Amino acid sequence: MRIATLVAVAAASLSLAACGGHKSDDAAEAVNQSANAAAAANEASASANMAMGASMNAMVAGNEQAKQAAGDVAANAGAKAEEAGEAAKKAGAKAKDAAH
Repeated sequence: MRIATLVAVAAASLSLAACGGHKSDDAAEAVNQSANAAAAANEASASANMAMGASMNAMVAGNEQAKQAAGDVAANAGAKAEEAGEAAKKAGAKAKDAAH
């Protein structure tokens, strides 16, 4: 959810930047960064869903191998969430630049 909020903030900043229109290159780059952030957020969401499924499987199976697999998938989901957060920060920064 935090990722989606960051992407939304970046998109709102981008809209403000586009209204100014005096730095079209920055605005175009901000659009690109925003799209990258949205894609990263989507990937993070898919990874989180996989982690949830792996956790449910581990609870049902109850064996060590399933627990380890769930941990690995959850760690991957966390990494994807971090990547999405960084992409959203870059998009927000670029939108801020475009607004000035």
